[in-house]
Amino acid sequence: MEHGEQSMLASGLVLLAAALVFVLLFRKLGLGATLGYLVAGAVVGPQMLGLAGDGEDMIGFAELGIVLLLFIVGLELEPKRLWRMKEAIFGLGLAQVALCGVALVAVIWLAAAYPLTSAIALGLPLGLSSTAQVLPMLQSAGRLRTPFGERAFAILLFQDLSIIPLITIVAALGAQGAETGPPGWLLAVESVVAIAVLILAGRYLLRPLFRLIGRLGEREMFVVAGLFTVVAAAAIMEALGLSAALGAFVAGVMLASTPYRHELEADIEPFRSILLGLFFLSIGMMLNLAAIGREPLFVVAMAVALVTTKTAIITAIGLVLKMSWRSALALGLLLSQGGEFAFVLFTQARTGGVIDADTASLFGAIVTLSMATTPFLMMVTAPLRRAGADERTREGPSADGARALVIGFGRFGQTVAQMLLLGGIRVSLIDRQVDQIDVAEEFGHRVFFGDGLRMDLLRQAGADEAALICFCIDGDQLQPDFLASVKEAFPDAAIMVRAFDRRTLIRLAPVEVAHVEREVREGSIAMGRAALDCLGLGGEQIDRLVETFRENDAARLTAQIEAGDMHAGNERTLRVMAPE
Repeated sequence: MEHGEQSMLASGLVLLAAALVFVLLFRKLGLGATLGYLVAGAVVGPQMLGLAGDGEDMIGFAELGIVLLLFIVGLELEPKRLWRMKEAIFGLGLAQVALCGVALVAVIWLAAAYPLTSAIALGLPLGLSSTAQVLPMLQSAGRLRTPFGERAFAILLFQDLSIIPLITIVAALGAQGAETGPPGWLLAVESVVAIAVLILAGRYLLRPLFRLIGRLGEREMFVVAGLFTVVAAAAIMEALGLSAALGAFVAGVMLASTPYRHELEADIEPFRSILLGLFFLSIGMMLNLAAIGREPLFVVAMAVALVTTKTAIITAIGLVLKMSWRSALALGLLLSQGGEFAFVLFTQARTGGVIDADTASLFGAIVTLSMATTPFLMMVTAPLRRAGADERTREGPSADGARALVIGFGRFGQTVAQMLLLGGIRVSLIDRQVDQIDVAEEFGHRVFFGDGLRMDLLRQAGADEAALICFCIDGDQLQPDFLASVKEAFPDAAIMVRAFDRRTLIRLAPVEVAHVEREVREGSIAMGRAALDCLGLGGEQIDRLVETFRENDAARLTAQIEAGDMHAGNERTLRVMAPE
């Protein structure tokens, strides 16, 4: 037992070290993290150094990375936006999967001389692209919510949906699959029922659960509940023989319109990044270098044929849709590789006896090689794509793209937010009080649940793109070092702060922000004016009194900040003007 634990720890150490070295190196070279993970896995895997065991031992666990990726993507898609994209999903996506799949079946059947059944089992999976590779590239480039990014996402989403019929087709091609697998119509009915169950569970179980956790204020429970939601949705779909990633995506969509979206996204993101990296490490370790060594020309030629065929077809589809030729070519290159689901379908075909183990390994190497070409292709064609960039970020119906973030939606934050909204400013509202969120929704305000004092959540809420961040939080919670970090992380955003009292204002003074407002100061001055007026003082006299108060107060505050002492400047007492 101890030896096994040591081996597991040693393998983990080797994998982490290899990932750290190669990902940093490939990032530095501009080749992307995905290729770094693939190469790291190949180097330490059984085909080369043999330092970290077998990739098949951890591929099942690592596939959780893809599941988490689809959940986060689902969180970014409200049902209204998904409905708006239905034509792109079922039009553009269907055209890509069908045309690329048929073309690659023909290439394998005619050029590689495989039997037709084997060509179908190999060609149709090759028509799918890598969601795990493409989506992070779009996100890091800030293009996921552009018209270009939405077209790419629509294709990827339909590809994930097409896993269900593709598994049915591959299973039907094999003798074992035809005898034991459920009929296609039953699988389709099960899919619809499963999605309906997830939708109902999201509305009547998940939302009350997260509301309860929000009231308890336990952040750790949010992490646990978020992971439970993803794994449960994926497990339900997998138990029915469907795509686990599709189940996670549906769960994400069901929670996209809730106030808990940003908190969930921030909590799940670290797990997604780690597991997705582990997935690509596993693929690299499973790369059959011996098969490439036996038939290197075939592997290279088929990888070139795969990339060329998909690029040509997707570019042509883009041109038919009236995209510029540069954008259409960029879309074709972006989706030109084989995808991670090809490995799943190759395994299904091998189990059903449609292809043998050597063929599955050979085409697995072809898929991996095609995935390795994508960073190079995108890097080489970057000048061309920049020259033709004519797309603008589209503001969706979610909080993304907001010009202002208001953290805290109590009495103070409500006033600030309403004035911004009256000015036609798009605002993203964040608060931790569930009761406050529920009340706000009754008045038509959409407030996200989350801790606005977390840097990762601010990023998830779109602080990188915001022009203004207003901290309207109750109490004395803000710290100078946190404000300094926010200012450094988001230099393009003006920062405004609600200070609890004079002590808070003095403590935050070292950090230069756009504006600091003591929460009761202006209200007290307004009441003071009303009191003086009620007692019969004239308007001009009241104005002079208010101006004198402001001057004395400002001078006192300056002295207190400079001295760091609340008692400094006390000699400047308020001079009350006696009535004449």
